[in-house]
Amino acid sequence: MKHPLYYRIALTLVPHIGPVIARLLLQQLSPEEIFTEKRSVLERIEGLGKMRSCCIKQFSDFERVEKEIAFIEQYKISPLFITDAAYPQRLLQCYDAPTMLYYRGIADLNTSRIVAVVGSRMHTDYGKEICGKLVGDLADSGVLVVSGLAYGIDSLAHKCALDAQLNTVGVLAHGLDKIYPPGHTTMAKEMIEQGGLLTEFETKTKPDRHNFPSRNRIVAGMSDATIVVETDVKGGSMITAELANGYNKDVFAFPGRVADKKSSGCNYLIKTNRANLLTDGKQLLETMGWAPLKTRTAKRQTRELFINLTSEEQLIIDLLKKKDKADIDEIHLKSGLSSSTVAVAMLNLELQNVIQALPGKMYKLL
Repeated sequence: MKHPLYYRIALTLVPHIGPVIARLLLQQLSPEEIFTEKRSVLERIEGLGKMRSCCIKQFSDFERVEKEIAFIEQYKISPLFITDAAYPQRLLQCYDAPTMLYYRGIADLNTSRIVAVVGSRMHTDYGKEICGKLVGDLADSGVLVVSGLAYGIDSLAHKCALDAQLNTVGVLAHGLDKIYPPGHTTMAKEMIEQGGLLTEFETKTKPDRHNFPSRNRIVAGMSDATIVVETDVKGGSMITAELANGYNKDVFAFPGRVADKKSSGCNYLIKTNRANLLTDGKQLLETMGWAPLKTRTAKRQTRELFINLTSEEQLIIDLLKKKDKADIDEIHLKSGLSSSTVAVAMLNLELQNVIQALPGKMYKLL
């Protein structure tokens, strides 16, 4: 019996079968049927044609598929197929959404508030200050910060989010078997524990130039809004802004001085009504209709004051406060408590409505 991922991964590796054609196929056939049906059946599918049907029938690199599955299992990667419930639903609404995503992290990719923060790789002190203030203003909002883990504004957005205890996801232009640029490896490891890393590319994929626009469409597509902090008119973040507009997403840009080339892209987006002028994070929250979540945190703290917690239960609560959710094995490992002690404490907390059990042995604070 084939692994459940076998034909799903294979579909992403067939030449000339991109996300749009793959979705067309999946409307009529299962991944396995795509490979096992007769060529004549495939050719009758509108939009596929003889050449693409031939590519499917001639595909034979299943050894590569098996290596990918082995990597996924070894490093506990979460594969997200386009028909999976856990697939980013905002991205699913985009016509060119990736057929498969590979994810390593803890953040919910379908959480209620997601913003993309992008900008120049060669930012100025002005851009650095704006980015820091923006993310700082979002600290109590529960927003998931998404960017591309590149030099400049991208990495700054991730770092500021980590410092503000916000989850942050880096979308990569290569496989999860490497980090590019290598200098961001330490931060990427932190993000796996406080957010995650996401890519549509299988292992051994190099960060080639043509992969970055593909990466940018994921950044724009999975977010509620895209914020351009600082860029010139030729910056890669201009592509992200254009993609976001094409997906009917909200786009914001911080204005800069008229003669400053580093802000010429932002000024152009605002001038041509391709972006809303943004001055700070508070304005973003008001525009998006997102109230701060301080009241929710306060209610949780108040509830905890009136519950008699053991030291073990309090330790588990402190661990869960650091992330959206965690599985029981991770809690056992990080708490240093015995498995039986963790099980009893988790049950008591659940009975007191302090935590909620989720599928896959996962738990979150209420």
